[in-house]
Amino acid sequence: MNRRLFSTLRCLQHENPLGLPRSGAPPQMPRMQRGLPQKRNIKDVKKIVAVSSAKGGVGKSTIAVNLALSFARSGYRAGILDTDIFGPSIPTLLNLSGEPRLSAGNQLIPLSNYGLKSMSMGYLIPESSPVAWRGLMVMKALQQLLHEVEWGSLDVLVLDMPPGTGDVQLTITQQLVLDGAIIVSTPQDLALKDAVKGVELFRKVNTNILGLVCNMSGFQCPGCGETHNVFGDLNKLRNMCRTYDLRLLGELPLHAAMVADAEDGKPTVVAEPESLRSKVFAAMAKEVARIVELDK
Repeated sequence: MNRRLFSTLRCLQHENPLGLPRSGAPPQMPRMQRGLPQKRNIKDVKKIVAVSSAKGGVGKSTIAVNLALSFARSGYRAGILDTDIFGPSIPTLLNLSGEPRLSAGNQLIPLSNYGLKSMSMGYLIPESSPVAWRGLMVMKALQQLLHEVEWGSLDVLVLDMPPGTGDVQLTITQQLVLDGAIIVSTPQDLALKDAVKGVELFRKVNTNILGLVCNMSGFQCPGCGETHNVFGDLNKLRNMCRTYDLRLLGELPLHAAMVADAEDGKPTVVAEPESLRSKVFAAMAKEVARIVELDK
């Protein structure tokens, strides 16, 4: 395996923004001949599940990484791909850093922690460096992350999607065979309105919606243990699920330990494996595995 040098200061190439050697890379079609891309699988990955929110700040990445870790704890060979080019969170959540090595076929080799394989733009640039790229560069970098990573053999790959309903979401849904998508929202009206947009997007591109996860369903006081609905009435979110015929996969409270554990690079299912919150993630992983017919 060879180390590669990556710098956002070098001469950038629109067709190869990650600077990977081209030997062994997928063949490139001339841009004028491409049209609408054909959907395809990711090599050696059995199932792909996208975790999405059309609203930023609802805890989507925390949900995604705990779901992926719950798959791994259940005996599945699991991985997580951070598709947020501008604001990657997975390196912090998994307490990982450093530049990935290259395989003999010039593919990126994932970094691993807690039994979970991962890949992120955050491994390829310094933590404080912005990705000041326009759309074409971003889309090419995304395609390289999707198809130039050597995952080995995975039962399930979780995609941590960026917030919104734009280019990245369309590229992923048009280019990948997704086994389903999960929508993350809080009970707040502002978040629910954007969650509906996410639902409609996935339905327009014929992606199966596995269900909705309610994050920050209420503030759980660490002193008295009582739960306070600081983000509004949960019935609004439950009504939305009924209106749009969505499964409610789980409700997770806003708890100080979840925040502290995430910032320390030890997600809830690692830091507190016997907690009620970890059990919610385990049940969520079990239900998603059942829906997508995930086999070990």
